[in-house]
Amino acid sequence: MTIESDPLLQKIAAVLFALALLHTFSVKHFERAAAYSPRHSGLFHLLGEVEVVFGLWAIVLIVCVAMAAGGSQAIAYAESRNYTEPMFVFVVMVIAASRPILHAVETGLRAAAHLLPVPTPLAHAWLSLAMVPLLGSLITEPAAMTIAALMLAPQLFQRHVPERVKYLALGALFVNVSIGGTLTSYAAPPVLMVASTWNWDSTFMLLNLGWKAALVVLINATIATFVARNHLQPVADDTSAPRPKIPAVIVLAHILFLAGVVIFAHHPIVFLGLFLMFLGFTQAYDAHQSPLIIREALLVSFFLAGLVLLGGMQRWWLQPIVSGLEPLALFGGALGLTAITDNAALTYLGSLISGISDESKYMLVAGAVAGGGLTVIANAPNPAGVALLKRGFADETIGAGGLLLGAAVPTLLAAAAFVAL
Repeated sequence: MTIESDPLLQKIAAVLFALALLHTFSVKHFERAAAYSPRHSGLFHLLGEVEVVFGLWAIVLIVCVAMAAGGSQAIAYAESRNYTEPMFVFVVMVIAASRPILHAVETGLRAAAHLLPVPTPLAHAWLSLAMVPLLGSLITEPAAMTIAALMLAPQLFQRHVPERVKYLALGALFVNVSIGGTLTSYAAPPVLMVASTWNWDSTFMLLNLGWKAALVVLINATIATFVARNHLQPVADDTSAPRPKIPAVIVLAHILFLAGVVIFAHHPIVFLGLFLMFLGFTQAYDAHQSPLIIREALLVSFFLAGLVLLGGMQRWWLQPIVSGLEPLALFGGALGLTAITDNAALTYLGSLISGISDESKYMLVAGAVAGGGLTVIANAPNPAGVALLKRGFADETIGAGGLLLGAAVPTLLAAAAFVAL
């Protein structure tokens, strides 16, 4: 009997998964507890880091497996999981957030913003919420989330901006990134899980899901930008900065590093090698760099690795739900289940079902990507957005309830488009 099929361990893993979800929804309370208990504030701050949650409970799971089945079995289970996605997200976050990449994107957004017939701050925010998520179909969703979050942070996610405005913008960003990667077959994790099994190429994605997603992304960005219009900060002008100008060859090198990592996203030996070369390159030309976001990226990777460990033990109850629903019910089920489990894990379970109809395939993936902005764990890039934007919120934490409410309208619009169009 394997670890995944052991009834006792299945129940233990389900309980721990539920506790991890409850912990995710309670991080604000831990941050507030830190203020009232200075002696243990460090521990409460640690427990209040949403990126720590699933990694922490995954460690508890491994300890439980070791106690029930032995240390060798626990190690064997941990080593049987595929950690390519957590490693990829770590690497792509660090590279995408490097100063030359952000400089290139910022320059492009500023040039495009001047062409739009609206004030530049408004145009800049709209492009960050619309065009960057759609760019995720080329550079992958984690890279798009990282770039969009860093573009929006100084302009919108600041303490003086009302919380409801920030949560609406955050919900729109998360939903837009989740659906914005569906124009191709390799950029969105839930699509990637089924693309080869179901023979879905980029043309299929564009014709069946992509164009609908692009329409909703533009609408969501427009609504969020309109609501935030009176709170947007002016766009910083790089020409006034005291830093030396970044040579074009440095920017090109960073773009090539990012492109190489994206191309070899499923080959960790290759993209980790490229990452080591990237680190050496940044040291060689440190005058043109900002501090790399190693800490934030490591926390996000820890979160996703924990989700991989805990999620691997949830198939016994998730798969019967997915396989027992009719297409429209499957869409609603996928939309709801995505809020409590990673949408890529959900579509992966669907890919294991034999004889599933084409309509059910579409509904499963559509529901999974539509619900990708409802919670932090719903879509792999979301923890990256949280890590980069949480300092702009009260208590420097993003509440699960606020995110759920902020993402509600963008999610409903995405769901309506995928079902009705």
